[in-house]
Amino acid sequence: MYGLTRATVTLVSAAVAGFLIWIATQVGDGSNGEYWATYGLIAGAGLVMALSQLLGGWTKWGMPRISIDVFLWAFVPAAVAVLWIVIFHQPDHGLGRNHIRTWSNDIGIGGLVKDFKEFVGVLAFGLGLLFGYTFDTTGPAARRAAPEGRTVAGRPAAAPPRQAVRESPARETPRERVRTDSRSE
Repeated sequence: MYGLTRATVTLVSAAVAGFLIWIATQVGDGSNGEYWATYGLIAGAGLVMALSQLLGGWTKWGMPRISIDVFLWAFVPAAVAVLWIVIFHQPDHGLGRNHIRTWSNDIGIGGLVKDFKEFVGVLAFGLGLLFGYTFDTTGPAARRAAPEGRTVAGRPAAAPPRQAVRESPARETPRERVRTDSRSE
C-alpha cells in the first residue's frame, strides 16, 4: 500500500510540476519581472517534486521537520551560486545585476557564469528541488515501555525511602596478606 501511495503522490506532483513549467513558458522573460516570475515558477516545480517524496513519506506517519544541516551546508551555498548566475543573466539592470557582472569579471569567473545562460531554468529547478530536500519526516513515534524506576515521560520515579547503609570491612587481597607461617621467617 505504501508503494502505491508514494507512486500516486509522485505522479500527481509530476503533473503539477509540469503545469508550473508550462505556465512559466507563457510568462516569458523579456523584463526583470517576467524573468523572475518564470524562473520562480520553475524553482517551484522543483520544490513540488521534492515535496512529493515528503508527502509520500507521511504514509509512515512521521511528522515533517527541517534538517538544519542540509539547509546550511547544502542549500545555502547552492542558493548563493545559483542566485549569482540568475542575477547575472537577468535582462535589465537592477537587483545588483551590474555589480554581479563586474564582480564576476573581477574575480575571473565571468566566462564561467556566462556559460550557464541557456541553463538558468535547470539551475532554478535544481534549487527548488534542493530546498525541498531540506525537509524530511521523522518516522513514527515509537512508544516504549518505561525502564524500571522511570515513568513514561522519562522522569525518575519517586525514590524509595533511604535505608541506612552499613559499611563492610575492607577485604584484603591475596597480595596484602602477611604470611605468618614458620617457613617465611
